[in-house]
Amino acid sequence: MDKQAVNTAHAPQAIGTYSQAIRCGELLFVSGQIPLDPATGKLVSGGREAEVRRVFDNLKAIAEAGGGSLNSVVKLNVYLTDLGDFPLINQVMPDYFSAPFPARAAIGVAALPLGAQVEVEAIVSL
Repeated sequence: MDKQAVNTAHAPQAIGTYSQAIRCGELLFVSGQIPLDPATGKLVSGGREAEVRRVFDNLKAIAEAGGGSLNSVVKLNVYLTDLGDFPLINQVMPDYFSAPFPARAAIGVAALPLGAQVEVEAIVSL
């Protein structure tokens, strides 16, 4: 198995012992992204929609650094501290993804790193 780390300055640097993404064969496994501004390393302000958009911007930067795009995402896992934000995910996704949309799970969690309200991880087909 040949695995290689993918890293870009256009998304937040890992805040632990993990890679932004790992490419293995024709798949790119993108680590969970929270709404961190890559320039400041801090959570974005502006409410839930700004947070969701920052997460998708981070995913996009990493997917592109790995040779893919958001339209080649085949699976998303969405983690929310409030499942009441689920409709917002549906509202924002068409601004970033085209049909056919990726398979997706939405999971309610008690807490996320740095107090984030949303985290999304992705599998990208290359």
